[in-house]
Amino acid sequence: MTPVAAKNAIKFDPKTFLSTINGGRKIEPFLKKRIIFAQGDPSDAVFYIKEGKVRLTVVSQIGKEATIGILNRGDFFGEGCLTGQLLRLCSATAMTDCSVMRIDKKSMMEVLHREHAFSDMFVAYLLTRNIRYEEDLVDQLFNSSEKRLARILLLLAQFGKDAMPKISQETLAEMIGTTRSRVSFFMNRFRKLGFIDYQPGNELRVHSSLLNIVLHD
Repeated sequence: MTPVAAKNAIKFDPKTFLSTINGGRKIEPFLKKRIIFAQGDPSDAVFYIKEGKVRLTVVSQIGKEATIGILNRGDFFGEGCLTGQLLRLCSATAMTDCSVMRIDKKSMMEVLHREHAFSDMFVAYLLTRNIRYEEDLVDQLFNSSEKRLARILLLLAQFGKDAMPKISQETLAEMIGTTRSRVSFFMNRFRKLGFIDYQPGNELRVHSSLLNIVLHD
């Protein structure tokens, strides 16, 4: 087999790329609450979540912290480095024990330019996330705090597929723009209606029936 034929015979697989250590890629374990990168750190790599959940936060100049996102397995983060971002604009912290792949900026740029299968997958991911951000904005502007809470719980639990790790009511309040007391009131209401329940180990199980709150006018 000629070198060209051999090259064509080896089809690039994004899943393999994101599962193997080679050429600027390494997989690191992060224990729960460990910082993956901090706001103001050099922005020099993209990260991919293999297992676990990651929380993104920003801190204002007066020290007020806000949660801007919670990411799940299969999500990328830190891609700002690809657009010339020199410093991290937010912090990333492991919400659960995590396995995260770190891809150097150079390696990420090379594979995006070289492999159409990977670049198509990555662009589709970014577009989907941008749509999610637009939906978040509409949700914040037009929906009640009860609907916003129901929606964020469904998203965090991937519409009932996963049990959620313990997340404070303060964090939920930050994410939907309301007070902790309102979150507590709605959480108790959701539990009484059977939309959520607490599992052993204090995990929160969100049932897909909670969608009724989001869809109800």
